Amino acid sequence: MRNIILSISILSTLAVSAQNPVIRDQFAADPTARVFNNKVYVYPSHDIPAPEGQRQDWFCMADYHVFSSENLTDWTDHGVILSQEQVPWGKTDAYSMWAPDCVYKNGKYYFYFPNAPKDGRGFAVGVAIANQPEGPFTCVQEPIMGISGIDPCVLIDDDCSAYIYWSGMGIRGARLKENMLELDGELQEVKIPKRDGMPEMPPMKMGGQVMEGLPDGFKEGPFAFKRNGWYYLTFPWVRGNTSNGANPTETLAYAMSKSPLGPWDFKGIIMAEHDNHCWTNHHSILEYKGQWYIFYHRNDFSPNMDKRRSTRIEKIAFNSDGTIQEVKQTMRGVGINQAVERIEIDRYSSASNDVTTQLIDTVNTFRSFEAILSQKGSWLRYNDIDFNSVTDAYLVVNVKAADNTEFFVREKSAKGKIIAKVPMTVKSETRFPGSPTPFRRDQSNQWLTMTVPMEYLPKGVTDIVITNEGNAAFSINWIQFKNRPKYFSPVPATAAPSQPDQEGFIRRWRLLEPIAVDVRSNVVFTYSWLRHKFGEELAKFNTNSKKGKWYVMDSETYNMKLFRFAEKYGKQTYGSFYWCETVIDSPEEMRNVRLACGSNGASLWWLNGEEVLMLEGDRRMVEDDGMSPRLTLKKGRNTLRVAVINGPGLSDMCARFIDEKGKPITDYNVKVQ
Repeated sequence: MRNIILSISILSTLAVSAQNPVIRDQFAADPTARVFNNKVYVYPSHDIPAPEGQRQDWFCMADYHVFSSENLTDWTDHGVILSQEQVPWGKTDAYSMWAPDCVYKNGKYYFYFPNAPKDGRGFAVGVAIANQPEGPFTCVQEPIMGISGIDPCVLIDDDCSAYIYWSGMGIRGARLKENMLELDGELQEVKIPKRDGMPEMPPMKMGGQVMEGLPDGFKEGPFAFKRNGWYYLTFPWVRGNTSNGANPTETLAYAMSKSPLGPWDFKGIIMAEHDNHCWTNHHSILEYKGQWYIFYHRNDFSPNMDKRRSTRIEKIAFNSDGTIQEVKQTMRGVGINQAVERIEIDRYSSASNDVTTQLIDTVNTFRSFEAILSQKGSWLRYNDIDFNSVTDAYLVVNVKAADNTEFFVREKSAKGKIIAKVPMTVKSETRFPGSPTPFRRDQSNQWLTMTVPMEYLPKGVTDIVITNEGNAAFSINWIQFKNRPKYFSPVPATAAPSQPDQEGFIRRWRLLEPIAVDVRSNVVFTYSWLRHKFGEELAKFNTNSKKGKWYVMDSETYNMKLFRFAEKYGKQTYGSFYWCETVIDSPEEMRNVRLACGSNGASLWWLNGEEVLMLEGDRRMVEDDGMSPRLTLKKGRNTLRVAVINGPGLSDMCARFIDEKGKPITDYNVKVQ
């Protein structure tokens, strides 16, 4: 028997979360899930848009991928494991690589798949073999003799015997030989039913037997498993009335038996018809880490074409007698989200009746969805977010609104503790001195990524609720709780004096909470404008008319990141004015030193009350961007003060003293209280 070696694609990790659908960058239908090596592997079919020359309104599948996950939340795409060009017995342009399966036995992984054969009619089922669940796979030269049909499924029993099930003139099943490549038993001639308008076909030699005890009506896609001594045969089934041209869609149904090949006792429905009239459903059921799950598909990313489907997951439960409780489809899906990952909040667990969901982009549907909270009081709830990895965090949200509004992020309920408040000012008007007309900004109906501080940090695994607190509707796509890098550390009152770092940069500063200023653009930072503005703010500072809270901070880097300081304490981050000062305790008088500094935004610097340097214009943070004239550091106390102003940009500043040779001065203490 000649074999062909198949190569495996370079794997890639998908940026996806636990919400449905779980595969977000491609269509993935008919998902067969298996547990190998303590991971879940999903082997789906791969719907693609039909190429030119193929039927445009039908299923089109050219290859198979395999995906794996340890938490049902983060999925790795291991790439293509088999394509139609690599099947020696199949048509290379049939686009008929329908629902597959994969099982482990005798140290090997056996991948079973249907395809249209080069010779003959209908479908055959082939096998590819690998040493690892993700491949590379070796395709067997010939299909399994005696199987004419689709949707193979293999059950490995407790005694290691193997049984295969498939769809073909009903659902059939047979025992496999030990080699996993042949049916165990004689083939029989089976008469092919005559179709209207088609010639009568000669009998075919088929293996196995029809599964007895199943309900009348169209059935396909069998999936068999064993639990607590019961064999389960589950399958898509059309239970509706098909007379008079009616075309009801599929349910997922099941039967039970004490034998792997029946007879079967039909029990009922696992999952009802899709509410959006997607015609097919196809599934698999497994236990993983003590919980049972059902994997199935729905056309989430192709609402107008139900031949492009996507994989979903739900929990499934059993009654005490072994029967299966009916499963309800959800957008939330399964798994626990880490708060620090991007959470597709539009895939919520529950919501008020006025909340709706729609695709963000009807052309590029993989951009996912948006949830619309239409009025004040609207809410949505998202279950199971793990905050254990969140320490000092802020919230990032992706939202849009037609008008100014506000929403809150709460814990557990619509009246729960407020985690963050998110004001949305999408329409604003600012008047500048001397301008005859106001500056208007309109970001209505634009997707905005907004950053807001947190008012409260939940602990452990909990639920969050988004509540509309304003008077306008808004749409939300995703949220994320981001841990701040450690930009600075608060300095306790009992702290010992600090010293400049080895490059001479002063890291300890006393900072006044930011002051909001009207700055629409940094192009206004001319010498005359800055002279007026700095003088105005200095007058307020000296008369103490501008009160606020002071903070003493040690910077973790050579520059003090003022923007992050404002963000951390919930103050205005853009269009801000900062007062910063530090106290230098010099052991001796130091003549002819220079202040070397930089700032993001314009800045004005004073030493011991005397102005020594202005950095004007739209600055970008560069060390030693400005250099003062020669100065004298007095013996003992010296006060260095800086005012920084910035508009729509980040803000930070840095400073050090250098000697006449350009070397940094480090032999003094910094005593800020």
